[in-house]
Amino acid sequence: MVFKMCGSFTCSKNALIALNIIYILVSFILIGVAAYSRAASIITNLAIVGGIIACGVFLFLLSLMGLIGAIRHHQVLLFFYMLILFLLFIIQFSIACACLAVTTEQQHQLAMEGWKRAKLNIKIKTQTIFHCYGFENQTYPPDNVLGGGVPYQNQCPPCWNILRNAINSSLKICGGIGLFFSFTEFVGVWLTVRYRNQRDPRANPSAFL
Repeated sequence: MVFKMCGSFTCSKNALIALNIIYILVSFILIGVAAYSRAASIITNLAIVGGIIACGVFLFLLSLMGLIGAIRHHQVLLFFYMLILFLLFIIQFSIACACLAVTTEQQHQLAMEGWKRAKLNIKIKTQTIFHCYGFENQTYPPDNVLGGGVPYQNQCPPCWNILRNAINSSLKICGGIGLFFSFTEFVGVWLTVRYRNQRDPRANPSAFL
């Protein structure tokens, strides 16, 4: 019953399958959180948040490859899975660190550039959703922006006062989740190397796998 021990072929196989199932769930979490973060900061269109979304999509596709490779003990699939997963670990780790390293001044600059480049309908949508007006200077909003013809003086703060909280929390959430799960990818690389070099007890005992 050696193969039923923790370091056995079967244990490694089941662990790798379970890990890839977790990766599928993680990919949906990354995509969902990053998509929400991007929507919460409508005008900024942050590239690093888009990078988290891309990593989530790529992780989902890679997890399917890992599942097939683990179930079949396919040497070629496991090799490319291991290699790509390590590269994804480096990319996701870098993006997550970038999210956490963005300062308040950099966030302000990104938001201001996004506001300048945003189309009028995007600005109106942002002001309507967040009940704000203008980027930094508080003014009377036109009736067709928030509607109703109600005097909004001293009631509508500048949009940056609200957007900075949304942008900051978005970056911190994306960075924290991305950083945490990037280390699980490193564990996946180690587990794949170990599993790939083990022999299948059901295969020819003289065959080296």
